[in-house]
Amino acid sequence: MYYARLNMRTLILLLLAAGAHAADDKSALLQKMDAQATHYGDVSRKIWEYSEVGYKEQKSATLLKGELRAAGFTIADGVAGMPTAFTATWGQGKPVIGVMGEYDALPGLSQDASPERKPIVDGAPGHGCGHNLLGAASLFAAVTIKEWMAANKIAGTIRFYGTPAEEGGDGKLYMVRAGLFKDVDTVLSWHPSDNNGASLRSSLAIISAKFRFYGKPSHAAAAPEAGRSALDGLMIMGNSVEFLREHVPDSTRIHYVITNGGAAPNIVPDYSEMFLYARNPSMPVLDKIWERIIKCAQAGALASETRMEMEVISSSYNTLPNDSLAALVDRNMRLVGGVTYTKEEQAFAETIRKSLPDATKPMGSQEKIEAPAEGKGGASTDAGDVSWTVPMASISAATFVPGVPAHSWQSAACAGMSIGRKGMLVAAKSLVLTAMDLFTDPKQVEAAKASFEKRRAGFEYRSRVPADGKPPLTYRDNK
Repeated sequence: MYYARLNMRTLILLLLAAGAHAADDKSALLQKMDAQATHYGDVSRKIWEYSEVGYKEQKSATLLKGELRAAGFTIADGVAGMPTAFTATWGQGKPVIGVMGEYDALPGLSQDASPERKPIVDGAPGHGCGHNLLGAASLFAAVTIKEWMAANKIAGTIRFYGTPAEEGGDGKLYMVRAGLFKDVDTVLSWHPSDNNGASLRSSLAIISAKFRFYGKPSHAAAAPEAGRSALDGLMIMGNSVEFLREHVPDSTRIHYVITNGGAAPNIVPDYSEMFLYARNPSMPVLDKIWERIIKCAQAGALASETRMEMEVISSSYNTLPNDSLAALVDRNMRLVGGVTYTKEEQAFAETIRKSLPDATKPMGSQEKIEAPAEGKGGASTDAGDVSWTVPMASISAATFVPGVPAHSWQSAACAGMSIGRKGMLVAAKSLVLTAMDLFTDPKQVEAAKASFEKRRAGFEYRSRVPADGKPPLTYRDNK
């Protein structure tokens, strides 16, 4: 009995010592990342300056690939039929841990790194969703993990996924279809935000399409009866959709733009185009709403005696939360901590908040780590399709001033200056510490897979993009 107690006591001491050693390793790695942060901040700034929209991110992808190649990763370029998509892999064997990076900008959100509205180029793209930070932080994490694995002879594979066109182009869907995630054990993802925390929130499922109407041109004054207006068909569809809003679930979101309304007022338009998004927390519910939207388009064509064609551009599932990974990320984020502003950053933040109609999130919240909480988010992402394929961790980091919404000039301004880069560092560190745990503790990987299977049980994943659909490489072009 004495020897049994002694052995148990020894075992406990050994376990405590191992835990202390692991904590020391993490602390040392975080300090190393602090010393390297400027370089990766510069990478994020370059991508911010490039501001390339979906499937046109040539400079951004080239920059990221160059950094990964220099760090010893093997690059697979132009994967899944997308010129700006790639993977970068280092190591061999299990586990295989993926880190996802994005780098596409948004149309029309050009903005200087200023707390006042100041486009760099009027009408040009800008990083209003902070994907310059997203790609750079994931790069920073992947390289740091690789260096740690090499130094400590850690078995396994780290893989960076360069995923283009997240903003409505569904780059990740085509990577999933190409089998690029089939050997992955877990995937780590993050997104810029105005808060820090591991996420258990789901997103909105989405379907988007371009509706094109074809009519007959004619002189709009001298012979209007000879024409059939494609714009009339589009506007009848739009009005029908507006009436439809009253009869869909409250959680539904429908929004659209007219990307082509005709050539001139004195010519009956023979072509018009609407780009429409529809969203709902449930894909099966969204399916029924989408059927009704198509009927609105058909009604427009029927009433205007025009012809309508629909091209599905993208469809992403709601994200599937992972309880085990959220708990693991939460523990690591509390080791990392939040974002603290300098006096200059505080002044920037206070000025930019004056431009917000309703900044409900208080200043100082960027310093805290929020606990994971269930809920429904208000946005959509093609990371949702990945989350239904492999266990995926979701992280938010405070790259934006509290209260600043994504897809705004204010978020583009934050993404180009030090506030954004500080949040990016929180994300990169959190990804690294979580990967360390996954590589060194097989039970964490198994727990992530168990959480994945539990959440997915009884549900079907089936993309609404046709099986023979190709990446919409020109979806940002207006015909």
